[in-house]
Amino acid sequence: MRPTSLRLLPLCLAIAGAVQAQDQPKPTWALCQNPTSLPWFIDPAQVPVTDRAQAPTDIAANDLDVLRTENTVFSGDVVLTHADQWLATDKIDYRHQEERFRTEGQVRYQDRTMRLTADSASGDQKADELKLEGVQYQFNDELGNGSARSAVMKGRVGTLTDATYSTCPPGQRQWEFSGGRIAVNDETHTGVAHNVTLRLGGVPVLWLPVVSFPTDDKRRTGLLAPTIGRDDRNGLDLKLPYYLNLAPNYDATLTPRWLSKRGLMLGGEFRYLTERSRGRFEGSYLPADQIENQEISGSDRSLLSLRHTTTLSRHWYADADLNNVSDKYYLSDFGDSIDATSISLLASRAGLYGRGKFWSASLSAESWQIATPLLQDGDEPYRRLPRLQASAWRPLARWFEAGLELEAVRFTHDTLPGGNRLDLQPWIRFPFGGNAWFVTPKLAWRYTGYSALDAGGDASPSRSLPIASVDAGAYFEREFQWHGGDYVQTLEPRLYYLRVPYRDQSQLPVFDTRELTFGWTSLFRDNRFGGADRQSDANQVALALTTRVLSASDGRERLGASIGRITYFDPPRVTLPGSPPISDNGSVWVANLDLAVSDWWKLGVSHQWDPDNRSTDLSSVRSQLRLHKGTIVNAAYRFRRDRPNQPGLEQTDLSFVIPVNANWNLYGRWNYSLRDYPDADPNTADGPRTIEALGGFEWNGCCVSVRLLARQYVRSFESQKNLGLYLEIELNGLGSFGRDTARLLDDAILGYAR
Repeated sequence: MRPTSLRLLPLCLAIAGAVQAQDQPKPTWALCQNPTSLPWFIDPAQVPVTDRAQAPTDIAANDLDVLRTENTVFSGDVVLTHADQWLATDKIDYRHQEERFRTEGQVRYQDRTMRLTADSASGDQKADELKLEGVQYQFNDELGNGSARSAVMKGRVGTLTDATYSTCPPGQRQWEFSGGRIAVNDETHTGVAHNVTLRLGGVPVLWLPVVSFPTDDKRRTGLLAPTIGRDDRNGLDLKLPYYLNLAPNYDATLTPRWLSKRGLMLGGEFRYLTERSRGRFEGSYLPADQIENQEISGSDRSLLSLRHTTTLSRHWYADADLNNVSDKYYLSDFGDSIDATSISLLASRAGLYGRGKFWSASLSAESWQIATPLLQDGDEPYRRLPRLQASAWRPLARWFEAGLELEAVRFTHDTLPGGNRLDLQPWIRFPFGGNAWFVTPKLAWRYTGYSALDAGGDASPSRSLPIASVDAGAYFEREFQWHGGDYVQTLEPRLYYLRVPYRDQSQLPVFDTRELTFGWTSLFRDNRFGGADRQSDANQVALALTTRVLSASDGRERLGASIGRITYFDPPRVTLPGSPPISDNGSVWVANLDLAVSDWWKLGVSHQWDPDNRSTDLSSVRSQLRLHKGTIVNAAYRFRRDRPNQPGLEQTDLSFVIPVNANWNLYGRWNYSLRDYPDADPNTADGPRTIEALGGFEWNGCCVSVRLLARQYVRSFESQKNLGLYLEIELNGLGSFGRDTARLLDDAILGYAR
């Protein structure tokens, strides 16, 4: 008898391949009560690892009847072994002339991937056919298991009748797939199932007359899991993605999306990968928006996005990130987070980029589109068409380095005068230092010139000035013991002196320059402006001190504290148009503190204090508790004083993950503003206060998880609020249906992980 009688594996792999459409964390039966499964028939560790094609088939039995010429009968604890395959039954009757066999008594089978039982087995080796009746199967490395009334393997094609599959234990079917007939082609690794039903808790929730599926891990064309949700601005939101496996190196996904308040939207994604290039093209289109809004009702809504990268050589690559929306309301209407709905400017860029050991360069083009109703047409930044950037530096001796920074840009705008700008900055640096100290004097010369200005006045203004700085610091450390632990404390003083002479720059245009937000790194910058249109004058020194406490055993930082301030010997005089001059004797005090109170409690504080006005400019306090069994509690307070062209804020933020028990988790977040929003409805006394409120739960059953979240959040910091309901049902080892709550919780709760 040839080993074809042991080819049982493809029959049951068919059912698993039909439903395992995506990678999932390996499920367990930890929450199941008294889980039952097929036992191991033989110890897997004792199974030899040999090639089936070269291995012989051995048969052992208590009795062997070879007296008859037409058949051979094995009876009494019959065991067949072939490489890793093992089969046991009570009796096997093999007919030589017909090359047929049949068994009597229960059949037990096991190999490296699965084990099963069958009421009987029979086969025709001339026709290459094997048939099993009353099959129960269990995969070895996965929880997948099920049954089939009959299983027939003929050649490379297998057929299952009345088959089931689930990752739940056989006695606790919280979910189960069943198919009236499943045909599998082991050669093409594809299958077709008829009369397919998904049951949750024994209740049918999905039925398909026919479905095609892969039986291996290769990509196949077909439907993906649907997404269902509801919110105030769109109503019922249903997505049904369809995946197209077009070629090994490119594919596409079409996503029809039904919005009950707006209509039918069609979305799509095309991905490609070549030897040197990769990219993704995305788009969506909603014809004749049905929403009741005078500005957009009846309008076609769309989004287009292209992300592309091509490697040209070892040092050079081309990159593009192009985006376009049909109107300024698109992101606030269809975005599902405060990060998406608060985007005010949608950027597009494309360019050529290079980098080497001592140099970098780029030639790019950049433009912006207004993506919020809070901005008027013409408020977008200047387009950079094109922009050339280059930098190079070279160590010429042990303590001598030289470099060059260059930028050349052409600025254009629909409503504002444009022009060209060249910014050139050669420099030399002397990096003296040792293991515990450093002193780095630096000398630079900055030239910025303009040409082809579209406005009146000097058509080619320029600015030229020297920049001198000295950056010095030291590192001290000591060892000490505290409460029986060994620690190392460092003391890191730092001094940064900057000298830049004053030049009148009021005649220079302002294309892309803004004053940078003041923080710790501002103490050691040579310009308080971002962009080349302004170079701040300076005669100042920054003094800063940092101390850290490190655990001597593992190097973990237990305490980090820093404080610093800039002292002005001469108050800076260069400002942007409309900004008041600086009259203070120095900057604000900047202080930071990060404290690991214990392994489960971390505390952080940042504070900026203005000694001249005796007021707080910025303050934040944040704390995180990580308790037993995955409990996470985050609390934060943020304050920023009103500044010119930048309204202040005062907010609290509380979020948590609380595992109530093995089955239940609670989630929540409350981001609250203690003051009115900048664009709150003037007819409302207090204006909106809650920025985002989220609450919900997760229930984990034996092999089903359910997550339900309710979320209210502000759209674009106007008085408009949105309320959304998110439901996700996850079938362990199969996939999830509904809204993707993992990304939502990851954005809302610091430290959350599925």
